[in-house]
Amino acid sequence: MKKDSPIGIFDSGVGGLTVVKEIINLLPREDIIYLGDTARVPYGIRSAETVTRYAIENTEFLLSKNIKALVVACNTVSAVGLDELRKRIEIPVIGVLEPGARAAVRTTRNGVVGVIGTEATISSSSYKRTIQELAPQITVYGKACPLFVPLVEEGWTEGEIVQSIVDKYMEEMRRLNIDTLVLGCTHYPLLRKAIQRSLGERVSLIDSAVETASTLRTLLLEEGLAREYNILPGRLFYVTDAPERFKRIGRKFIGDILKEVEKVSVPLKDSVVLDT
Repeated sequence: MKKDSPIGIFDSGVGGLTVVKEIINLLPREDIIYLGDTARVPYGIRSAETVTRYAIENTEFLLSKNIKALVVACNTVSAVGLDELRKRIEIPVIGVLEPGARAAVRTTRNGVVGVIGTEATISSSSYKRTIQELAPQITVYGKACPLFVPLVEEGWTEGEIVQSIVDKYMEEMRRLNIDTLVLGCTHYPLLRKAIQRSLGERVSLIDSAVETASTLRTLLLEEGLAREYNILPGRLFYVTDAPERFKRIGRKFIGDILKEVEKVSVPLKDSVVLDT
């Protein structure tokens, strides 16, 4: 494992580009390889066993690219499969859940925090458990918002229909007196404006992408893995289906950083599924 090796990042689809954007902002010298598992999105409606299997297969693909660190830019995987990945591979593994939980604890003023995410993330209670391990006095409410990922994957982030759906999901959160809301899916920051309009400015929104990038930078510096010099950092993007669609939607959020997208098969042809 060398400091000039790339960082590997995967998500179920386009949402993980929010994490890519923040990593590039904080670590502009680093090479990045991103995998969007667009053939199997959404993950949030699947069983924990299935999500973990997808995560292992995605990780195996990125390991074949000789990455030095793995960022799991998917809250669902972070909630149900992160421990399994850490047991199976030797390089550092960072999820998005723990950084987001820490940010919520720092941000809340009245000790009432809301978390929105996929069905799998919310049913796992991982955010609630992590937040209350950090600060037991905080009350945490969870709400699954299963339509948000399909909206973002279609490129629908604004407009009357989107706002109507967001308002419907946020009805419960408005009644619960939360002052902080964790956007517990990397797709959700792309709906940030609609969510903020629905809840009002008094509610602080936590985007785990920012916190995850900061955690990654600290880890690379501590492990001596931060790249010190790189004139033209490489950014490679792979998907398991519909590359042109991914590129069209993704460019709305990270611009011309997203140049070419290659379709690949996951699991790999000669996959060993990270046997231990």
